[in-house]
Amino acid sequence: MLNRRGKDGGVQSKPQILTWITCDGVHIDPGSGKHTLLGVFSNIKARRFPVVHPRMMWFLTLTDVTVGKHTVRILFGLGVDHPKPIVSRQFESQSPLQRINLINEIRNLAFSEPGDYSITIEIDDEPVLVTSLPVNS
Repeated sequence: MLNRRGKDGGVQSKPQILTWITCDGVHIDPGSGKHTLLGVFSNIKARRFPVVHPRMMWFLTLTDVTVGKHTVRILFGLGVDHPKPIVSRQFESQSPLQRINLINEIRNLAFSEPGDYSITIEIDDEPVLVTSLPVNS
């Protein structure tokens, strides 16, 4: 568990990512609440560039999130130099022990050229994960 200073000066844990998955879809069973991830993938292949991916889901599970309202931002770009925010949304934590599933639908994501596209996830402006999505021909 990583620690940081809270607004009141006390030590608090840094949010932890338990799951980060790119997939085609997420089904939530209405009876049980269970999540089924459909078409999990870790890279994209294209015949030509630029290319636009019509729809994908970024499934994220968090824990160690302090009680209250928070903001998740996901930044995306070719390389790590100039990522742009493509997701910014609020969520609420009831307890640091809670596992929070966030489903982020991404539509019409453009890839100008092949390469490793960076993904940075921030919780309340603090980076918690930096990863990449390889896109090639």
